[in-house]
Amino acid sequence: MNRYIATKPEIYIGRESNRQLYLHQKIRCVDLEQEWNLSNEKSIGLLGYACDAGVKRNQGRKGAAKGPNAIRKVLGKMPNHLAENVVFSDFGTIKGPADEMENAQALLASKTSHLLQMNVFPILLGGSHDIAYGHYNGLKTPMGSDKTIGIINFDAHFDLRSNESGNNSGTPFYQIAQDCQTEGKPFHYLALGIRQDANDKLLFETASTLGVDYVENRNFDLSHFTTVENALDKFIERVDHIYVTIDLDGFSSAYSPGVSAPSPMGFSPDIVLKCLEKIITSKKLQSLDLAEMNPKYDIDNQTAKLAASLIHFVIHSI
Repeated sequence: MNRYIATKPEIYIGRESNRQLYLHQKIRCVDLEQEWNLSNEKSIGLLGYACDAGVKRNQGRKGAAKGPNAIRKVLGKMPNHLAENVVFSDFGTIKGPADEMENAQALLASKTSHLLQMNVFPILLGGSHDIAYGHYNGLKTPMGSDKTIGIINFDAHFDLRSNESGNNSGTPFYQIAQDCQTEGKPFHYLALGIRQDANDKLLFETASTLGVDYVENRNFDLSHFTTVENALDKFIERVDHIYVTIDLDGFSSAYSPGVSAPSPMGFSPDIVLKCLEKIITSKKLQSLDLAEMNPKYDIDNQTAKLAASLIHFVIHSI
């Protein structure tokens, strides 16, 4: 089975203009299985992860496999403010049908590594949060063995569940932590927006044992930004590179109903944008992904619009 699918240009539609005023006119679709090259210094690329096997294994609501294309359709209609010399590409999608999650993660890691080696800033579109394990493994070779990678996760959940009974969408950061221990490397993980009503006592104990930094959701808003900023400053200072992952189920369902595990108790977009601005300013951000986009449960494309708006902010800020 072919687990890689090139994106068809027809998915990107929107208003027409003769000056590339919209992103659907700017973006180009590239088949990673064909020869390609980049001549420009600045390049940004999308890569999809159409897999929700991890959610199924974690007893969640399936549907996130259709997340990447839902985001693409909304993003293409948004205005283009990118400089002419910036290349914006769509590099297709990794599929993870049935229970082939580990194979999909391995292919995702390989393609992500390739993009980074070609000086592309990757933005990965999920798919369930097991995208994080494949994504992180794709960073290790291009970043270099002597450099530290810090993970910043915007999420209601730690996703530090033990994988003794198998890997799923709730285990990626536990898996990464175990790999770091095996490789004799530090595990740097900052989780922002953690909720007590979304994590059991064992998960908080695991976070403590692994030395995880986190800010609980009750302090994750603009009124507590000094607390959040201090946590970010300390974390950013001690790592060489940063990988950001945004789980859309961390947002309040008022903003993000189309996810596998919605809750009205989540955070709002303004604090995430403020944090992203700070992370980008550090010049350490190397890649980003968005997880748990589930169009099956979306309302008027609200969640897809939120995801696309976050991407729009990042590509115009880096």
